[in-house]
Amino acid sequence: MEHRVASLRLPAPAQDVLLALFVTVAQVQGTIVRNAGEVVQRPLTDLGNLGYVLLVVSGVVVAVRRRWPVPVFVTAALASLVYYGLGFPDGPGWLGLFAALYTLAAYGDGRRSLVIAGAGIAVLTAVWLVAASGIEPRAAIGWVYFRIGASVMSAALGESVRSRQVIAAEARERAELAERTREEEARARVNAERLRIAREVHDTVAHAIAVINVQSGVTAHVLDKRPEVAREALRAIEEHSSRALREMRAILGVLRDDDGDDNEGREPYPGLGQIGELAAKAREAGLDITVEEAPPATSLPSAVGSAAYRIVQESITNVVRHVGPTRVTVELNPGGEALEIRVTDEGRRAAAGHADPRLPARHPSGVAGSAGPGRGIAGMRERCRLLGGELDAGPLPGGGFEVRARLPLAPTGPRA
Repeated sequence: MEHRVASLRLPAPAQDVLLALFVTVAQVQGTIVRNAGEVVQRPLTDLGNLGYVLLVVSGVVVAVRRRWPVPVFVTAALASLVYYGLGFPDGPGWLGLFAALYTLAAYGDGRRSLVIAGAGIAVLTAVWLVAASGIEPRAAIGWVYFRIGASVMSAALGESVRSRQVIAAEARERAELAERTREEEARARVNAERLRIAREVHDTVAHAIAVINVQSGVTAHVLDKRPEVAREALRAIEEHSSRALREMRAILGVLRDDDGDDNEGREPYPGLGQIGELAAKAREAGLDITVEEAPPATSLPSAVGSAAYRIVQESITNVVRHVGPTRVTVELNPGGEALEIRVTDEGRRAAAGHADPRLPARHPSGVAGSAGPGRGIAGMRERCRLLGGELDAGPLPGGGFEVRARLPLAPTGPRA
């Protein structure tokens, strides 16, 4: 509807031309009608129809009011000074002046425009009062004070409109800057998360290769004398090499740039084994949390276990931060091909009909420890994508929030 209304709106120059035509006709016709049948000090036809010329000029000049607000005001003010100074009959000959004053304040540059408008009104007031000193009947002088008051109100209205436009423009700039900042922060967080995952998996793969190297040396040393020990070493080599290959396939598309082997501040590689500890900490934070975990048929790749741990951790952290005490259910279902993760909560325990207060912060995505809306959901989705999985997060129809993820047990690399 707003688009249709905007499409029917005339361009600004056309609007100003129509306004100038209306003002001109209203000034001329209104003055004629108001003074019809009365004896006036100076008719409009005096001095070569100068009265008509001044009324027409102060009305026509409104057509270019937005392009040249100061010259338009000066022209309209001079026309009014000459018109009333020469004693031409009173009437609505001030319409063009009021439009010029409003435009000067609304489309000017603030302080300078107000100074010009104030000086102009002061001069006009002096001339109008002097010209009305001998007016008869004396009650007619009320129209002089009306012109003064209306001039001040026109300038004040224009300044009010200009101030609102400035405030709106500044608010738009702040919103655009904030949006750009959020996008940059999101990209920075995702890049940092990629590097962190790369470091973790790099350490794990390096450990596996080191074990393989040791077991290979043992095998070569005891192959002839103790074949049973060599057999166990070969089994260990097979297990570690298979796991290392799976993890390398999972992150091959991420490790495009080598940022070195900086292992400073490294923490233990978390997995599903730490979910119970995570739930215990969440209970200490006030959550009524239940973990439903089916035993896996085979050992999970460490990259999958770590991603699952982080997804559950982010989901629980969001509940603690944005909801508070509530019931949370964590379901871990490792199938033959993928690990299914489902984290649901009942939402804030508030009166029915109230919106979930965390949704504005969590839908853009929330991450623990950040001030304001974070990037938690985006980070979880990135983890899934790196392993060839997928993640959905959103509010439940009956209230609460759900995070559902699917992580392939044989990672296929980043999804397109």
